[in-house]
Amino acid sequence: MPLSPRIQARGIQLLLGGMMARVHKDLRFTDIPKHTESLRVETGAGPVACTVYRPPATTGTPAPVYLNFHGGGFIVARPEQDDHICRYIAATAGCVVINVDYAVAPQRQFPAPVTQAYDVTAWVAENGPANNWDGARLAVGGHSAGANLTAAVCRLARDRGTFTPRLQILDSAPLDQLADPADKFSPIAKPLLTPHLMRVFTAAYLPDAADRTDPLVSPGLAEDLAGLPPALVITAENDRLRDEGDAYAKALDAAGVPVTHRVFEGVDHYFTHTGPVPSGKEAIELMADELRTALTA
Repeated sequence: MPLSPRIQARGIQLLLGGMMARVHKDLRFTDIPKHTESLRVETGAGPVACTVYRPPATTGTPAPVYLNFHGGGFIVARPEQDDHICRYIAATAGCVVINVDYAVAPQRQFPAPVTQAYDVTAWVAENGPANNWDGARLAVGGHSAGANLTAAVCRLARDRGTFTPRLQILDSAPLDQLADPADKFSPIAKPLLTPHLMRVFTAAYLPDAADRTDPLVSPGLAEDLAGLPPALVITAENDRLRDEGDAYAKALDAAGVPVTHRVFEGVDHYFTHTGPVPSGKEAIELMADELRTALTA
């Protein structure tokens, strides 16, 4: 009798979570000092722990702020896997970076992670003066599952009229949770994401198949994209998620949303964490450059 998706997801958490969160030693930016503090935000789906990264230099005025949502297939809760990105961006883009430890499946399924991601972002936007950041100059971004949550946060912010991110960063995003993962193409024989692994992720996060077409789950299936924040969309040539990322960038552009879209050649899913190092560094530098421009304009 096959194991249930919930049990398989728990197995991945316990046995493979650490491996999935590893970062290439030459992408850790250990030469950049870390200035962090802890933060706890109450949300409609429970409290959320965050790590706040401060830029090393102060200008006397509150810095802009960037919220980061880590990846892990919606089931791995290891925000520290993005420490290298958060540290680099805080140091080079001159902004406060808030790394969000949102809830994961199978313990917390959709919509809890979306609710937490949105509520934390709304809280950050509203509580800048007390925390020495400028909530009016705000951006959001994420990697893999975190990029999916980023798209959801931007959609909710647009629809509710609560805050307006100046930039959304979507790195290797899953944007179509309805399509069969086996139909998602990679030009290499053994890409990082296997159909079985992707099915476990989806089944754990979205046990109700009816949710898989929700635009907060599959933004790539939505047609009403006008009015969303400017986007940096990063895709990887060998990633099974490349086609849906490319299609989303094209759809955003067609809807009048300013888009910077970069396909990195010869790399696979999560290359900003696992390498190759030159491509990973280039992508992270691109994120910082785009944030610096968007947040200081």
